Amino acid sequence: MSIDIKVDFEKYADGLVPAVIQDAKTSKVLMLGFMNEAALAETKSIGKVTFYSRSKQRLWTKGEESGNFLLLESIVIDCDNDTLLIKANPVGPVCHTGADTCWNEKNESSDFLFYLEEIIEQRSKAAPETSYTAKMLAKGINKVAQKVGEEAVELVIEAKDNDKDLFLGEAADLLFHYLLLLKAKDYKLHEVLDVLQSRHKK
Repeated sequence: MSIDIKVDFEKYADGLVPAVIQDAKTSKVLMLGFMNEAALAETKSIGKVTFYSRSKQRLWTKGEESGNFLLLESIVIDCDNDTLLIKANPVGPVCHTGADTCWNEKNESSDFLFYLEEIIEQRSKAAPETSYTAKMLAKGINKVAQKVGEEAVELVIEAKDNDKDLFLGEAADLLFHYLLLLKAKDYKLHEVLDVLQSRHKK
């Protein structure tokens, strides 16, 4: 992985710089560690976040014992060139206590739509008889697309009346099945947002 950044490892006497680890998908801060030049090089080389452990006095790849690795997505440096922000995809809980993060927070997106997209991804792997999501996806793209059409029509019908609860309920149904259709097509919500943002810039 080619990541060209210039880090000022000489700024601190021990040659270590802080490395803030952030989930690449949810943007939740997962943990804080320290890296020296060798740890950064190892991280870029193997694609798994590696720190310099001050207690072990050696390089330490997160997950080397538990299997809960942090798979590298990107590395950026701050304006002073002495603090790293590393985006990664965690494999399992990050904290040694078993918590999602070292601050005992749930690792989920603060944006509920992205969180719902993750739930749909998880439930797509369930047995169809135990999950509506899995059952719909098992029926194939045509059925999912048809369902989106049905929900859109129901929303239009409710839009002609003045029942707030019914209208919002149908809007929620349409939004859920729209995300289901994205999953069936193997696309992500952020890809749709990218299109909207590109149009906004124009």
